[in-house]
Amino acid sequence: MRSLPLPLALTARLAPVAVLATAGWVMSSGPDTTPAAEDSTPPDGGRPSASVPATQAETKTYASAPAPCGSLAEKTITSLVPGAKAAGKEIPSTDTKVRRTCSWNALKGYDYRWLDVSYEVMASNEAAQKSYKERVADRSGGGGVPGLGDEAYSVVNLTTEDKQQTREGTVVVRAANALVTITYNGSDFETKKAPGTDEINKGAIKAAKEAVAALRGGQAG
Repeated sequence: MRSLPLPLALTARLAPVAVLATAGWVMSSGPDTTPAAEDSTPPDGGRPSASVPATQAETKTYASAPAPCGSLAEKTITSLVPGAKAAGKEIPSTDTKVRRTCSWNALKGYDYRWLDVSYEVMASNEAAQKSYKERVADRSGGGGVPGLGDEAYSVVNLTTEDKQQTREGTVVVRAANALVTITYNGSDFETKKAPGTDEINKGAIKAAKEAVAALRGGQAG
């Protein structure tokens, strides 16, 4: 296999799997206003308690992030990342109850694919909604994905560096108080072209559906 030049920015990201081939790169309510009877006035003078609304606001559907490397079917991994080990590699996290990510990557011939599945569990549905909106606002050119989680957004971008194209799809999903983020990209080092938009978008959405199903089937409570 002949040696192929790689974009410097991508080389830094993909260095962990450079051994695959010399051409590879790895890239958070208002008060109760009901009049109270005189004989039922509480000791605190009738002030409404804020404890109930606060408890409701902090209710969690998901208490922790599931194991991301077990979120996808082996056949899905084989299809999206040919040549990758099904076990994947979990990225170290400072708090695995809150945030967990697994990566799969492989170079098969001249074709390279990278797939990330990331879970982030937040304190409440409201907090997750806010974060979801912020993340979607940072991206443009994509659109909503009906029927995926409570709300979902997908976008695909093409970048070119040193004449090498890379096409990357990102899907962000909110399911109650959790966010699921999929990143899927690929390149062809022989033609220097990238996979088609449809291939990358469909692949990312397929992974997102399985990841959300794994979240919902894991631990709710």
